[in-house]
Amino acid sequence: MDLFEIAGLPLHPLIVHAVVVLVPLTALALALSALLPSVRRRLGMATPIAALLVLALVPVTMLAGEALAQQVGPVPAVIRHAELGRMLWPWTAAMFLVAAIQWCWFRFGAPRRAARIVIAVLAVVSGAGSTIMVVLVGEAGARAVWGG
Repeated sequence: MDLFEIAGLPLHPLIVHAVVVLVPLTALALALSALLPSVRRRLGMATPIAALLVLALVPVTMLAGEALAQQVGPVPAVIRHAELGRMLWPWTAAMFLVAAIQWCWFRFGAPRRAARIVIAVLAVVSGAGSTIMVVLVGEAGARAVWGG
C-alpha cells in the first residue's frame, strides 16, 4: 500500500480540497480578527488553530502531489503546478505566525495602537498572499489536469 493513496486513489486530489477551503477561510478569519475586536473575541483560538491545521496540511498535500507527479512523469504543466505549490508553504507559515502572535498579543499583552496596526497589516498581507497562492496553484493544477 502506498502512503499517498487511499483505496487505490492518489491522496493529493483528495486532500487538496481541504487546503483550498481552509486557506481562504483562515485568511478571512485572521484579517477580520485583526481589524474587528468583536470578531477576535468570538473566534478566540479558532484562528490560530485553523492556521496551524493549514500549516500542517500544506506539506502533506505537497508530498502527496510529488508522489502523484512521479507517477505522471515530467509534464511541463505538472512541473509548473508543483513549483507554484512549493511557494504556498511560506505564505501559510507567515499566516500561522501572525495568527499566533495576534492571539498571544491580544490575550496576554496590552497592545498599543502601533502594534495593532502592524498586526493588522501583517494579517491582511499574509492572508491575501496565501489566498492568492492557493488560486494560482489551483489554476495551474486545473490546467495540468484538464489541459489548456
